[in-house]
Amino acid sequence: MTITTGTGTTGTDWQAWQESWDRQQEWYMPDREERFRIMLDMVEACVGTEPRVLDLACGTGSITARLLRRLPGATSTGIDLDPALLAIARGTFEGDDRVTFVEADLKDPDWPSRLPYDTYDAVLTATALHWLHSDPLAALYGRVAGLVRPGGVFMNADHMIDETTPRINAAEAAQRHARMDRALRNGALDWAEWWQLAAKDPVLAGPTARRFEIYGDHADGDMPSAQWHARVLLEHGFAEARPVWCSPSDTLLLALK
Repeated sequence: MTITTGTGTTGTDWQAWQESWDRQQEWYMPDREERFRIMLDMVEACVGTEPRVLDLACGTGSITARLLRRLPGATSTGIDLDPALLAIARGTFEGDDRVTFVEADLKDPDWPSRLPYDTYDAVLTATALHWLHSDPLAALYGRVAGLVRPGGVFMNADHMIDETTPRINAAEAAQRHARMDRALRNGALDWAEWWQLAAKDPVLAGPTARRFEIYGDHADGDMPSAQWHARVLLEHGFAEARPVWCSPSDTLLLALK
């Protein structure tokens, strides 16, 4: 999404890309803002109003944007591997010295060494870690535990499926997909259509092509239950862990160091 004049392109409208990303994500998760609100409620409750935050698998910086609106004294480090989403994030926060972005692969055991700080008050992530299988996710949680200071928090808002309730899961999925189909008919963009738009943008075309070289068209991760996430986080040294918000398909799980 570019700003143009009669003499040609003058710049990229990063805020328009942010809003477009938000609308596409809300097609999947209409309660997305509610989970962000509770996440930031718990950041403030547990670590105060000026936290040092790691935005893990930050994408376009959705969490960072809401964090800084809510808590202007906070600082944020965003880390991701996706060059297209990082381009949007960097463009959005250019000139804001409260924000730093790091390009790194969370499956690389050495990624914490690339961060500007050794510890954080809060590590936050949303709708990203389900791209990982359970073993690499458990290993990631071990590295996250080493980054959260004593008394700090980790929160993950993501798809967490309870396989002991298959009929409830099926009913919820059927209703959710029917709602999504209605929204598509009314002009909503899905994931694939959003990326098709990004590939046509003169600024994002190159990063988008690199993104698909890295990830391909689809990732086959796992969606273990909230109980699994809590157990693994406790095993890695967190003192307490439990859900602080949930929908029929998603959970915001908080772990306190």
